This record gives sequence, structure tokens and C-alpha cells, in this order.
Amino acid sequence: MGLCECEVSHIRSLEGGIPMPASDNAKSCFIMLSMRSTRTLSVTLPPEMLRRAQSIAKRESRTMSELVREALRHYDRRAWWDEVNAYGSQRAEERNIREEDVGRLIEESRRGAKKAVKK
Repeated sequence: MGLCECEVSHIRSLEGGIPMPASDNAKSCFIMLSMRSTRTLSVTLPPEMLRRAQSIAKRESRTMSELVREALRHYDRRAWWDEVNAYGSQRAEERNIREEDVGRLIEESRRGAKKAVKK
């Protein structure tokens, strides 16, 4: 069973194409269209990087768009952790806390919290 002209028009509009007018045969077919929530981005890559990206996308059964979105999420997450670590390093330096002090300070803090709860 094929698609009616209205369904084909709807699919074309979702793909960014121009909707085709429905014929009289499709008068009973009603489809609500929504606004597109994505934008197109053109990216240039060196040939080897493009081959690697295509290989990863194929191996993971993803589209190139999905691969780029995931890469940006990872980049954003990594940038957030870098900021958190920089903040922690700065505070530790201000308080003269070394890496080897961290375990002891955590234990002391936990013991103090337990004592406060028991009171």
C-alpha cells in the first residue's frame, strides 16, 4: 500500500522540502505540521577526519548528525569538568591543601558530620 499525496507532502515538508498541494483525492487526510526545531550546519573537515567520522558513524549505526551532536555533548561535558577542576584546584591552593590531604580531610569532615547528628 502506497502513501497518499498528503502523506508524501507531509514527509517532504519534514525533510525541508516544499510541500506539494494535495489533490481532491486527499481531502479527507489531515496532518498537523510542526515547526522544525533544528538548523542545518555545514562543517568542513580534513579528508582523513571525515573518513574516521564516517567509519565511526557506520560502526555505531548513527547518522553523521547524531555523531556530531554526541561529540558536542562530550565536548560540553568535558569543558564543564575542566571548569569544576580549575575551581577546586584554585580553592585547594588558597587553603594550602595538597592532593594527599584530601582523603584525611574527607574522613575528618564525615566524622564531624556524624558527631553533629548525634548531638
